[in-house]
Amino acid sequence: MPIFNILCSILNMKSQKVVILDNIRSVYNVGSIFRTSDALGINKIYLCGCTPTPKDRFGRERQDLAKVALGAEKDIEWEYVKETKDIIKTLKKEKYQIIAVEQAKNSINYKEVKTKYPTVLIMGNEVGGIEKEILKLADIVAEIPMNGNKESLNVSVSFGIAGYEIFR
Repeated sequence: MPIFNILCSILNMKSQKVVILDNIRSVYNVGSIFRTSDALGINKIYLCGCTPTPKDRFGRERQDLAKVALGAEKDIEWEYVKETKDIIKTLKKEKYQIIAVEQAKNSINYKEVKTKYPTVLIMGNEVGGIEKEILKLADIVAEIPMNGNKESLNVSVSFGIAGYEIFR
């Protein structure tokens, strides 16, 4: 393999930006995250657990997701993985930095994250968030500070806020 191709491969790996959606229930949130991922230049999205995929169980395109994603579901590589922890462990072996966006005792302000590529950003369930077992696998837990009375934001909104800062 020519040295140029090897260098291009190494540089491509170093700039990899991956998203894991852990048990996101809403097809509309998933569609919105696909659209925002396109704007962020995300390379791949792993859809885990009960997270809806761009195709239904019969292999047909989901029109509800496509309506929100505006075609981004066709432009971004995606893969369904049943167990979130399995893909995280695989990506850790490949030297990805794992960043979970969640409120936790050990979380830091998302603006203080020092991103190292290749990077994975994990977003969790709209109600329960990211399970503790998954958080333990993360290198960093990043939190968006809440200043009002509500404890959290919509997951697709949180993804947009955190994604633009972490992948800047």
